Amino acid sequence: MNKNDESRLRKLESLGQSLWLDYIDRALLTSGEMERLIRDDGISGVTSNPAIFEKAISRNAEYDQSIAELARRGLDSREIYEELTVADVTMAADLLRNVYHGSKRRNGYVSLEVSPHLAYDAAATVIEAKRLWDIVNRPNLMIKVPATRPGLTAIRKLIAMGINTNATLLFNVARYREVSESYLAGLEDRLANGGILENVASVASFFLSRIDTLVDRALDNEKKIQTQGIRGKTAIACARLAYQEYLSVVNSTRWLSLAGHGAQTQRLLWASTSTKDPAYSNVIYVESLIGADTVNTLPPETMAAYREHGNPMLRLNEDMNLARALPSELAVLGLDLDKVGDELEKQGVQKFIEPYELLLATLTQRSKDLAG
Repeated sequence: MNKNDESRLRKLESLGQSLWLDYIDRALLTSGEMERLIRDDGISGVTSNPAIFEKAISRNAEYDQSIAELARRGLDSREIYEELTVADVTMAADLLRNVYHGSKRRNGYVSLEVSPHLAYDAAATVIEAKRLWDIVNRPNLMIKVPATRPGLTAIRKLIAMGINTNATLLFNVARYREVSESYLAGLEDRLANGGILENVASVASFFLSRIDTLVDRALDNEKKIQTQGIRGKTAIACARLAYQEYLSVVNSTRWLSLAGHGAQTQRLLWASTSTKDPAYSNVIYVESLIGADTVNTLPPETMAAYREHGNPMLRLNEDMNLARALPSELAVLGLDLDKVGDELEKQGVQKFIEPYELLLATLTQRSKDLAG
């Protein structure tokens, strides 16, 4: 890597955007590669989910010894899954501890998701989140909670308990507003009960490429001339509108009161940033959404692409007239973005359940093979 390549990723930090890695596996953590990414590329956080762990554990022999030992102890596939994921997340949190302290608790977080089967059960989510929080026992852990309607209740309770929370699977501005409200209410609940706010952190993970995939497919089916200028614009427009909501929140009297007690803003985090349509730039969801006080979480291939040919500039507030007009233009074509968000949320939960169950089946078989 030469210095020009390195500066493309480092430049994001100077523009106010934190860069987190959307991937984790054992080799990354034990080979020194994670330390290199932190040192050279300015990586300041890690996110995980069941799909990432399925890919990591199923395809890497680095886990075999641990699986064999856990199987010999009599653990079942779910218990082995938890042992493996907790171990990886704990290692990553320790590697990022200096970032956590150096950024005054703004960065340095590692996200661990509750079971996707709990996405529509608020009470069970809170119990599971608290249990994982206690097991990992690291201040720079974030518990990922799908921002379903029951998830909103869980997020508020977890923030009130002082548990760092990553509200995930956001697909429209309306749900982002509700997530923001849950965060504010959780902080207010905590403050009312005598809790301190300065050690509580949260991000709101807004998913991008999946929005364009669904909307573009519907636009292609329309085959109308007025759809040609809209294709590939929806996700970025929605993200920019969500950021305007964020700015409204952090300038509100309500927020300033909480900030006076040491509260951190709940930053928007851009997720699902790998480009699905080859017609688009492979860094489109990085280039278009660089802005102050945001996080972008990149899978390794997108990070490599940006390192190679990224062009860091503040662009998050560009083309706001287009962004504001787009929901109405889509509505004329029969596309309601709130309904699009609801559909993507259901799909998103299922896309985490499927790899989770696949990994459990894989672990069941590998446990038998390795323990034997």
